[in-house]
Amino acid sequence: MGDYQDVSVIVVPYDSGHRGVRMGAGPGHLVEGGLAEALRTRGPTPSFATVHPEGDPPAEVATAFELDGLVSGQVRDALAEGRFPLVLSGNCNASIGTISGAGTGDLGIVWFDAHADFNTPETTTSGFTDGMGLAVAVGHCWRRMAGGVPGFSPVAEENVVLAGVRDAQPAEEERLAASGVSVVDANRIGREGLRALAGALDGLKTGMDRVYVHLDLDVLDAEKVGGANEFAPEGGLGTEELLAALGMVSGRFDVVAAGIASYDPTFDADGRVLKTALACVEALTSPATPAV
Repeated sequence: MGDYQDVSVIVVPYDSGHRGVRMGAGPGHLVEGGLAEALRTRGPTPSFATVHPEGDPPAEVATAFELDGLVSGQVRDALAEGRFPLVLSGNCNASIGTISGAGTGDLGIVWFDAHADFNTPETTTSGFTDGMGLAVAVGHCWRRMAGGVPGFSPVAEENVVLAGVRDAQPAEEERLAASGVSVVDANRIGREGLRALAGALDGLKTGMDRVYVHLDLDVLDAEKVGGANEFAPEGGLGTEELLAALGMVSGRFDVVAAGIASYDPTFDADGRVLKTALACVEALTSPATPAV
């Protein structure tokens, strides 16, 4: 978390352009479920801001990028005030606004997700733009729309670590294999433990110090922890494993911003995902410890 004295929570309660439904209900549930109280124990009172698009009716692509522009401004203001930006969003593509506000020139990305989010409009079979977030971040698609987000420029593929993925479409696998993205999938973590992630992070460390951490909560094991959303596949990381992984990131880098996405509380009846998410917030907003 670096030397930030306080946290700015930026709430983006939208899923596919619609407010408060499905994963769009997740940000509010996180706030109401104890986020504010957890953050207040870390230091000064956090600030909260909720972004809303002006476009009506909502349109998945247009609304997503309009929200990105609003998030970019909020993140930029938070950093200018010496505050740590924590973005809670329904969809992963809100990350475009976060990295734009943080400044992409010397920024790395550590992306925790069950899915690769590396589709493009030409490869997707669902048409779901949420499955394109990382591809947009590295400049592979929606270039004109992303270019309209203040501060956006593509992050170099070599500056990205994708961790915990276990459900990638064949086209995504091909594109990832041809890219410079460092992929540490869930199967590899299962075989080698977190030392596999440590190696990828050490490789990233040779090129930069600043990173954005993206946490899609379906990276969690639905059986061990709980289902974060309807798209969560089998397998994944346990709570302690994910917390240890986040500690490895913060111990190596200056985490300048973080995003938590894709939480649908209707799939978390016993609150285990909520509890884990709050523990992850604490890990992301606590003072860094030495790398392991």
